[in-house]
Amino acid sequence: MRTDPDRELVLACQETRPSGFEGAFRDLYDLYKDRVYNVCYRITGNAADALDASQETFGILFRKVAEFRFESRFSSWVYRIAVNASIDLKRRASVKRSASLDALQGRNAEDGHQLELTDETGEAPMAAASRHELEAEIQRAITRLSPKMRAITVLRYLESLSYEEISESLGVSLGTVKSRLSRAHDALDRELTPVLDKHLLR
Repeated sequence: MRTDPDRELVLACQETRPSGFEGAFRDLYDLYKDRVYNVCYRITGNAADALDASQETFGILFRKVAEFRFESRFSSWVYRIAVNASIDLKRRASVKRSASLDALQGRNAEDGHQLELTDETGEAPMAAASRHELEAEIQRAITRLSPKMRAITVLRYLESLSYEEISESLGVSLGTVKSRLSRAHDALDRELTPVLDKHLLR
């Protein structure tokens, strides 16, 4: 493996005395804070969850950077932690939301009232062909992918990682990367083709 571009920063964290560790780690944090947040935001789909997943990512890095042995790129390790933190957060939120919904439905049934849920996917159509609206539609399409396809799409197209870097970051084979990316393409094409057509016709 070629020399890791983050090697000096990581070694500074590993070799410094405890009193200087936080300063050395701050340099790593400053280097990765935006990239980690962007990955977490694209996978979780909202700012609050992205912040939580980012904090969890850096908490793990803070506790475990001393254990890193450069068996992969440091950046790959960071991305893997961020992806896992985001997916785990969404999974926990889904379980919690499902339990809360079951309880609410049961309570309303006892009261003789039927719970009505709004369809969040049926939001009002775009009123103008603005870039902001299109980006919002793209983000919604990404969040409707499965967590594994979502992660691979974010790393490839938003973080511009190569297939090899994605394989290393996620701990999967190149064949798996290509397969998931192909399925993600198909899913996004189905989701976004009507949206793009609407924007182009305005």
